Amino acid sequence: MIITTVLLGLFAAAGTGLVAWVHSGTEARIAENRIAVTRMRIADVLESLDYDNDPVGDHATVSHPLLGGKDLPVWFARRGDEVVGLVLSAVSAQGYSGNIHLLVGLDTGGNVLGVRVTQHRETPGLGDDIEADRSDWILGFRGRSVENPPLDLWRVRRDGGIFDQFTGATITPRAVVTAVRDALLYFQEHGDALLATPPPERPAEPQPLEPGNGTDPMTPAGAAEPPGAAPVQHPIETTPP
Repeated sequence: MIITTVLLGLFAAAGTGLVAWVHSGTEARIAENRIAVTRMRIADVLESLDYDNDPVGDHATVSHPLLGGKDLPVWFARRGDEVVGLVLSAVSAQGYSGNIHLLVGLDTGGNVLGVRVTQHRETPGLGDDIEADRSDWILGFRGRSVENPPLDLWRVRRDGGIFDQFTGATITPRAVVTAVRDALLYFQEHGDALLATPPPERPAEPQPLEPGNGTDPMTPAGAAEPPGAAPVQHPIETTPP
């Protein structure tokens, strides 16, 4: 029994050491991949906006019910020191199978440049048409604003609005439409403060779509949301009293 116990202990120690070695060897590459994916996602929602900074390293955190969460990252696109656009994180708790996480790109006038879903657990073949790789439905938000259409038309057609729902799946597009509308309302209320955010004094640590802020691009659809959170730079407190 003593020999068996010693052997098991050695195997356990060897296994733990191997896992730690592999983790240390891949951690930097995983971090680089997260940054690369984040940069791609931000470029997608900013579309053809002309900016000369790297928004991944120019970010803040915001907290507000209209965005659906706390400590959500917002990334700034600048030309020189001037903010010319930004990307808001938004979370809808109204999905059919749980939270739906989005990025909403806006210009300084509050017009939508692009929207992308970064994480969800909606039904494959039905609700997952909110993904840009699955259909062009999500592209229909481009050019929209609080006034285009009027607020009472920011609904799916079944509810009297102008946005299409999916055959056999109304809850999912309804949740996304509401989340985008609420993000626009948030910008309408707090846009001046966001646009006045100064650039970082020195290059900030890049802020990826990190586990914990609910927008982890490495988490596949259908997976549980990972715990944990990473701090970001110059938080903007917009939580109502």
